[in-house]
Amino acid sequence: MAENITAARAATTIRIVWYWLPVAMMFGLMYYFSTDVFSADNTRNIFEKIFLWFSPHASKRDILTFNYVLRKSAHFMEYAILGGLLFRAFRAGDPMRWRFKWALYSFLLAASWAVLDELHQSFTVKRGGSLWDSLLDSSGALFILTMIWIVARWRRAGSPA
Repeated sequence: MAENITAARAATTIRIVWYWLPVAMMFGLMYYFSTDVFSADNTRNIFEKIFLWFSPHASKRDILTFNYVLRKSAHFMEYAILGGLLFRAFRAGDPMRWRFKWALYSFLLAASWAVLDELHQSFTVKRGGSLWDSLLDSSGALFILTMIWIVARWRRAGSPA
């Protein structure tokens, strides 16, 4: 009996590491991204060089617009990735492809992290927190969860009964 308990504990530990370590790493990466190191002032030069390489005669307004769109797209994408990783972690290898509660937990956790991320940014020197950014971030998580739902429905509809 003790062997069964030891084996079960080992399997649980492996499952936690396999499914939740990527989530923890993403949280850490996102925390680092929300510091002054990745403020608009610090990343603008890199983005400008890339943009000017493709469009050497771009106006200052075009460059600022590109920087804005790129940064907001990055927010959307990082929260889409977080939403997908959270869904994967809550699913944890279950043969069911979709459960509403997994998506709900994933969305609520991603949205909560978005609010905390903006709160963290409000305490940095070169950044500021914004409720609108939290909504944009949360929409990235909602987008990927919706895509997961669509794919799961599509696969279920195509599978033999």
